[in-house]
Amino acid sequence: MPTLRLALSQVNPSVGDLDDNAGLVRRWTRRAADAGAQLVLFPEMTLTGYPVEDLVFRRSFVAASQTALRRLAADLAADGLGELPVVVGYLDADGPPQVSADAKPGHGARNAAAVLHRGEVVATYFKHHLPNYGVFDEDRYFVPGDMLTVVRVGGVDVALTICEDLWQAGGPFAVARQAGVGLVVTINGSPYELNKDDVRLPLVRRRAAEAGATVAYVNMVGGQDELVFEGDSMIVGADGTLLTRAPQFVEHLLLHDVELPAAPEPVGDAGELEGGMRIVRATVSDLLPPAPGEAAVGGIIQPAADEAEVWQALVLGLRDYVDKNRFPSVVLGLSGGIDSAVVAALSVDALGPDRVVGVSMPSQHSSEHSRSDAEDLAKRTGLDYRVQPIQPMVDTYLANLSLSGVAVENLQARVRGVLLMALSNQEGHLVLTTGNKSELAVGYSTLYGDSVGGFNPIKDVWKTLVWRLAKWRNADAARRGETPPIPENSIGKPPSAELSPGQLDSDTLPDYDVLDPILIGYVDGDLGRAGLVESGHDPAVVDRVLRMVDTAEYKRRQSAPGTKISMKAFGRDRRLPITNRWREDG
Repeated sequence: MPTLRLALSQVNPSVGDLDDNAGLVRRWTRRAADAGAQLVLFPEMTLTGYPVEDLVFRRSFVAASQTALRRLAADLAADGLGELPVVVGYLDADGPPQVSADAKPGHGARNAAAVLHRGEVVATYFKHHLPNYGVFDEDRYFVPGDMLTVVRVGGVDVALTICEDLWQAGGPFAVARQAGVGLVVTINGSPYELNKDDVRLPLVRRRAAEAGATVAYVNMVGGQDELVFEGDSMIVGADGTLLTRAPQFVEHLLLHDVELPAAPEPVGDAGELEGGMRIVRATVSDLLPPAPGEAAVGGIIQPAADEAEVWQALVLGLRDYVDKNRFPSVVLGLSGGIDSAVVAALSVDALGPDRVVGVSMPSQHSSEHSRSDAEDLAKRTGLDYRVQPIQPMVDTYLANLSLSGVAVENLQARVRGVLLMALSNQEGHLVLTTGNKSELAVGYSTLYGDSVGGFNPIKDVWKTLVWRLAKWRNADAARRGETPPIPENSIGKPPSAELSPGQLDSDTLPDYDVLDPILIGYVDGDLGRAGLVESGHDPAVVDRVLRMVDTAEYKRRQSAPGTKISMKAFGRDRRLPITNRWREDG
């Protein structure tokens, strides 16, 4: 049986940066070639970055992607890498966009994979299953492919598939079995969400069984707006054996020698098969010289525990948002509370302390422990710490406005927002807001106050998970002999906005241990009132919470983007009308 040395390039492209992404492919292909690879795989739409969203509708961008692909093939050959077949994802089109007046049925933009060899594009494949749920709108952008591309490499028949093709039974993997392939390649832009890694391996095993072939799964890594991709690339044998698995949240070249069945005698293209698909074939090489050196064994990296996994996702999502958008640094308000402490620790982990500014903005209602806890966190992390009292500014407003109650509370939050935005304008920082998902859900925030900012690292993190993350991060630091970044007092004290004397979150909200399960059921699980009550929640509390969630939609619509870590994040995942009279009241 032939043996192929596969190189799964788990890389971090940037949307729209065609030149840099092409350079990334060239650099990682060189690394793979130096390691004796015989087939190199790159993730979904590596050349353009993913997802490109409405850039698909710009014909100039589509043309640039097509040109960049041809140039990349030539450049790889010029680099002396032309004999090494490379599979790379890109944006293609065989007709005008579907939204155009001159659109043609069955033609348009394509989510595509190409095989590059000897300076040419020797084969292409168009994604067959187009997801149209959650964060995906691919039916809006692409036309599905109706063929399975099979490429012969080193005497092995290799089928090409893209991302969602793996998540649906039938289609390309069923056709791959009919084609008698020895290997199915699946290139992916599969966004992270908690526990998805637990689903991914069983899924790849099912598709390997369906195809009767080994499956090589390569996923991108990195942040793109609200999405973060964790890698977790792997190879699974036809019998379901996990052969190798890459680490999460880092770029990685996964090299592994795989023994595969030799291809049958050459055959021509096939007619219609599963789901109306057909098979097209191309040959790169019937024989390859043996890979040099000792056998390549990629190893198996086990996925991280939940808190470690989420922390890594949030760090990577924040770092890439800041760096890819070319912000030099970030600034946030440090209240001494748990949310701002976690965001500060995440920021320091993502960017380093020299790129993080934390500002304490005490008012007359700020407790002494809040000020000292903020200062303690700054000392622990080494960030740039500043103190700017807000009471003189608040008093100036109150001398000119007749305000009382909640209006005065919100005024304090808005003065803090003005200060942070002023520092952003003056010094170029990106303002980070620090509201957690529980607060966003029930509208427990001040528009243009504590909600002000360009990015929210914990936007998709429930309050109870914020506490778990803080405890995990401190324990992880202690385990490594480092100073825990988050003061224990910030973790242990009752949460409070401190906008009025003696104020606590529990004055307005149910305890978070009660609140979060209701919110998770309603927001993430789409349970109605009846389902929540049947789950054991108090009907009166359910009614109260659901009213708060439903009436806060207009606030959420104006909130900053933030890294998605759950199955249903506010924004891309959960889309509800602001003007909406439907209520789940009892």
